[in-house]
Parts: sequence; C-alpha cells; structure tokens
Amino acid sequence: MHRSPTAEAEVADELAVVRPGLLPRYEAELPGARAAVLSRLWRGLAHDPLPWVTRREQGRDGLTLHLSDGRRLHGPRPDPYATGAYVTVVRLDEAEYDDPARLVTDLAVPHAASFAAELGHSVASLALSRAGQEGRATDGWPQSDWEWEQRIVDGHPFHPTCRSRPGFSVAEQLAYGPEHRPLVELGLVPVRAEECLVTGAWPRELRDGERVVLPVHPWQAAHVLKRVCEERRAGHPLMALRTLALPGGPHVKTSLSARLTSSVRDISLASVAASAVLSDFAGTPAAHTDGLLHMTRTLGAAAAGSPDFAAVLREPPKTYATSGERVLPVAALATTELPRSPAWLAAFARLALTVGLRLLELGVALEAHGQNLLVILSPAGDPLRLVYRDLADIRVSPARLARHGITVPDLPARMVTDDERTLRRKLFGSLVAGALAGTAGSGAVLAQALETAVRELPRTPDLAALRAEPLPTKALTLMRLSPQAPGDQWADLPNPLA
Repeated sequence: MHRSPTAEAEVADELAVVRPGLLPRYEAELPGARAAVLSRLWRGLAHDPLPWVTRREQGRDGLTLHLSDGRRLHGPRPDPYATGAYVTVVRLDEAEYDDPARLVTDLAVPHAASFAAELGHSVASLALSRAGQEGRATDGWPQSDWEWEQRIVDGHPFHPTCRSRPGFSVAEQLAYGPEHRPLVELGLVPVRAEECLVTGAWPRELRDGERVVLPVHPWQAAHVLKRVCEERRAGHPLMALRTLALPGGPHVKTSLSARLTSSVRDISLASVAASAVLSDFAGTPAAHTDGLLHMTRTLGAAAAGSPDFAAVLREPPKTYATSGERVLPVAALATTELPRSPAWLAAFARLALTVGLRLLELGVALEAHGQNLLVILSPAGDPLRLVYRDLADIRVSPARLARHGITVPDLPARMVTDDERTLRRKLFGSLVAGALAGTAGSGAVLAQALETAVRELPRTPDLAALRAEPLPTKALTLMRLSPQAPGDQWADLPNPLA
C-alpha cells in the first residue's frame, strides 16, 4: 500500500499535545476515513469529464479508466449515489492505493499536488471528527435545532474534500467544528456607521450609539482581521461551521476566509447589498406552494468595507415549526432511522420534488442541498413541509416569472438567467443528486423512491427532463483540479429514473 502520512501525522502530533486522550481513537478512525474520502474521490474520477481520462471501460470486476499517458486506473463498479465507504483500494497499473492523497500525487496530473494536500487534510480531519464522537449517543430526537446540525459528522456526502480545513489547527477544529459540539464565542466589533454597508433592520442589541456592532468568528478575528475582541457572545456552531445559533436569537452567518470543502467562505458586498431585496422577493414564489415551503427571512446584513468583515442575521428555521414538530437539515436525516422505510423516503421525495419543481416552473431554481434545505416533521416523523435558507445561490428566470405575473427585483446579475439548462442543473444537481441521493444512500434506493414519487407529480417539461436526461451534478473533483476555471463545472450521472 502507498500512503502519505503528512497530514495524518501532523494532526496526530498536535492531538498528542492538545487532547492526548483522543489520539488512540483518532488513529483507529484513519482507515475508515481514508476509505470514505477514497469513495468520494472514485465517484469523481469515474464520472467527471476529466481531460486526461480518454476512456472508461466497465468490466465484470469493476471500472477501468484509460489515462492519456497510457496508464490504467482500476476500481470497483461505481455507484454515484452511494454514501458509504465502499471503495477501500484502487489500482494504478500494478500499484494498489488505499490513500486518496497518495493516489492523486502519483497520478501527477495538473494541479494534483494542491488537490492531494486537500485530500490529506480531508482524511485527517474526518478521522478527528469521527474520533470525537466516541461515547456520544445519536439515538433519540434532539430537542434543539442546533443539536440536529451537530449530528452531521462526515460533512458533504459526495465531496472528496468533505472535511478539508486547511488553516485550522487541531485545537481550532476542536474549538469551532460543530461535530465537536463546542460553544463558540463570537467577537463583537463596533464600527462607525458611515464605514458600514447595512441592509435590513440591524437589531438594537447590535448597535452601540452611532456604531454598528459586527459579530466576528474567532478564527477570522485571529487569522485575518488580526484583532482581539473584548466583547463576545456565545453561540452554537451549525453544520456550516461559520454560521452559529445564538441562544434565544437569530442565526448569524459570519465571514470565514478559509477554504472549507471547495470555497472560501467570505460574504460578498453584493450579497449584503441585495440581501433585503432578495429576502422580500423570496416570499412571493414560496406563496405559490400551498404552504409546503417556508423561506427564512434575512433580518439584516452588514459589511465593514470588505467580504472579510461582514455578517448576516437570519431567522432560525424553527420559527416555522409548531408545537411538537421538529425541523432539521435534510443532511441530518441520514442520522435517523426514517430513510430506511421505502414509504417514508418516497413521501419525502414527493414533497421535495413537488416544491422544487413548482418553484422551477415559476422561475426560481433553489440550491436545495442537504444544508440549505430543511424538513419539518410531524411528532410521528412524517415529512410535512420544507424550509429553505441562504438565498445567495438561487437562480431566477425573468421570462418564467413574467409568465406568472411576477417581476424580478434588482438582483445581482449572476443570479438571473433564462437558460433552461442552467436552471435545471441548479435544482436537479442540488436536490436530486445531492439532498435526495444523500438521504437514500445508494442508487437502487434512490431509484425506488423517485419512481414512486414522480407518479403523482404534474407532467411538466422540467419533470420530463428529470426523467429522461442524465442527472447533472457538480464535477467536484474536476473543479478542485481546475483552479483556473471560475464557477461551477458539471458532470452527467446515470439517471436513476431511466
């Protein structure tokens, strides 16, 4: 076996200092973490349109990739919708690899070195995240909304850098990572009002006379803003890490200028400027779903002249749950027994597709992945309604909205398009290839749920495309190997409904 010990050893060395009692468990979790990341990577290698893969050949014993330099990469038959660690070894010519970082290093394709480093971080951080769960019960139903979010340990179910947190020390991962369940103290930094862009109703408790008080993540304060925050307010980190639930208050999204998974998590000035208009607009399409969808409102947004120093305040999703109901991110469903019931999964898929396709017909394509999309469950666990949060990545079609008598407000240009392929990719890639696939856990289970769900849906051109065309998904591996190409890149997956 070929293995790169660098990231794993670095984490082990730091852990031996800051939490030595966790070290044996971390080391025990490393093989499973390698397999989990390797399975995600194999999905990308098998399906992304990588320029150095000239041919893919299915055989009885798996899949062989023919590379442009004459080498062959062989692994198991891929299930693009599987969430388990089903790939433990792949073979490059005659050499076997169980370490995704070492595999990418030896592939030696353009930008392989930086991607391999991210994969190494992903394995080590994932093992650390899993090690921190020992002795923590995941049965039963959490009472707080943030507890649901902190049950999601493995991160993105299909991204090979699902737990990559370069720039975070072990101590900082333990202090800030939601899966470690810390209480994080946000810094409160007062800024003169004339130096701030503020939209919405910035609350009185975050004002100091003529100054606006901006919540700042402690990692951002230490590493980017280089300042000590004298006043603080504690919050529970959500699955997005940089977003925290304030006890009795709103959810606060902070700037965090670190590359988590794929993106640097700052808050653009354009999104701050558009936040109030976008929040007001979102209620209009939601009103066309017969009460099946709620959009969390943006209460206020502020930036002190830079994406590195900004914050957004949002309604908690629990605002839309009544007594006895539970609201949880779709990503957290996999931590429950619910998806194991075919009838339950079909009912959930029907609810999600009904809402997503209805909004798409109106002219709004949601980025409905397992983090942005939440489900409201009855006391018995039945899926009742959906909640959508974080409007920054939706796409809006003026032509479609005009057919329904809805006018598009002044939104950032990147959000506005009438291109049907772009709109469908946005919804199908996030909802079907993302949230629903991640909940189902395999292609066979996903196909069964979708086949049952679509029988009762209105026959629209969008549904016809969903049933007949390859299923789009973000080409996450290609994107990490193409840092020079801005924006999303896409892969086509086998359609589970075909």
